[in-house]
Amino acid sequence: MSLTPTPRSLTDDGTTIAQSLARAAREGVDRLDAQLLLGHVMGRPRTWLIAHDDEALPEDLAAHFAALCQRRAAGEPVAYLLGQKEFHGLTLHVSPAVLVPRPDTETLVEWALDLLAGPLRDRSPPAVVDLGTGSGAIALAVKHRAPNAAVCAVDLSEDALAVAQANATRLALEVEFRAGSWWQALPGRRFDLVLSNPPYIAGDDRHLDDLKHEPSLALTPGGDGLDAIRAIVQGAPAHLSRGGWLAFEHGWDQAAAVADLLQAAGFGSVTSRHDLAGHARCTAGVWRP
Repeated sequence: MSLTPTPRSLTDDGTTIAQSLARAAREGVDRLDAQLLLGHVMGRPRTWLIAHDDEALPEDLAAHFAALCQRRAAGEPVAYLLGQKEFHGLTLHVSPAVLVPRPDTETLVEWALDLLAGPLRDRSPPAVVDLGTGSGAIALAVKHRAPNAAVCAVDLSEDALAVAQANATRLALEVEFRAGSWWQALPGRRFDLVLSNPPYIAGDDRHLDDLKHEPSLALTPGGDGLDAIRAIVQGAPAHLSRGGWLAFEHGWDQAAAVADLLQAAGFGSVTSRHDLAGHARCTAGVWRP
């Protein structure tokens, strides 16, 4: 016998799909989120739910849906509740050990692919590393679209690496994984392209409260949020081939600060790219000693 009470508001009276979704909305769950959660519970796509919204929801599935809605209303990311997230055409498994991949990060992937098809096209094969890989999103997306690249992925968290490695195995993408803090995991190695979506949120940023379910180690280094980027920039010259590129994702208001760090370290052609919202989301530079 379960000791966990079922939220009565979502399960009483044997409700239909439409009624269950309406009650989820009253609990504060966004309609799209509720549809994704209910589709997950029922093993059905959203389109099926919409077409069959007058069907009754079995009691056991209603209880499961109610529990997920309760967690979502408390702020837990939908991706954790579903156990997966779509990113750059790939379905990635995720857990609370990793950040939820976000569309903004696809800006960095697209830039990496442009560099591999442009200034780095003569490298054979181009050596690419993703520092702070988390779920493996960046590394796996690049490998998927640029299969000739030799891709390495680094993370300090063993739990995160386990998630990333499982994603690589399931997707049949060959990526090298190494555990360690930034360059410490790569002694003596040089790369043509270094990519990173490091922790960059300032330690006093109020938005951290909204991200309490995600690993803080991957969100903020404290202080002004730039310490991880500083560490990567400082060590990059010893790990970049001549003409190699270093590219970051960063906060919407950090482009100028990141550009200054790259230029002060001797990087050239420093520029930024904007995300879909029009924010300068990524900044990169080329190493020509």
